[in-house]
Amino acid sequence: MKVISLINLKGGVGKTISSINIACILASKGNSVLIIDNDKQGNTSKFFNVHDYDEPGISEVLTIKDFDIERVIKNTKYSGLDVIQANMTLLRANKEVLMDVSRPQQTRLKRALKKIEYKYDYCVIDNAPDINMSIINALVASDDVLVPIKVDKFAFDGLEQLTEQIEEVKEFNEHLQFKGCFITMFRKNKVNMQGAEWIRNNGNYPMFKTIIRNTVKVDETTFTGQSLQEYAKNSTAAKDYLSLVNEYLECD
Repeated sequence: MKVISLINLKGGVGKTISSINIACILASKGNSVLIIDNDKQGNTSKFFNVHDYDEPGISEVLTIKDFDIERVIKNTKYSGLDVIQANMTLLRANKEVLMDVSRPQQTRLKRALKKIEYKYDYCVIDNAPDINMSIINALVASDDVLVPIKVDKFAFDGLEQLTEQIEEVKEFNEHLQFKGCFITMFRKNKVNMQGAEWIRNNGNYPMFKTIIRNTVKVDETTFTGQSLQEYAKNSTAAKDYLSLVNEYLECD
């Protein structure tokens, strides 16, 4: 099972939409895919209609010793795609993990995923714009890191800290790779075009060639609960996400 973490320490860069559509596209290619919501806001969980405070989720995986991860895996309407939910209890879970020194703190998710790796080809983790114990657990469990970025003056804010964290995590996961950044919400105007060129020429970070173009269809899918491939497969963003996944698979 290949584990992919999507993360950016900035919010509002299209991280959750990217995680959802990447996971859906991987599943549409005949893969078995698990998507994990690792953000207390639970937007991925809400998208797949599994957000529920009465049901266990990623919080219990991180805090309860020997917890059976299969208890929190929910089916989605998409063939081959399952999901693990998150909610605001992740705030408490992060504190509990940090305070619990009775067992390893950083490797809990990795150990849990090891038990189900035979079931899935890919696991996509939608991470919060933060560095905390649940994020560290995700990075320790991951093979690849993908970073969505929005073209603006602050595009690279936090990336230095993120790359430092990735290097530190390699103490527990030497195989972790920063695969690259990809531009989201791109508009074909002077500011965005100049910004994208600047990012490519001045950043010290790997970049995917694919750019995700801005379209209202993306926002509409958050209301319909449909992937772009299902809701508007001919939209620019749907084509771009397909291209991004193909580019990732080619460089894998």
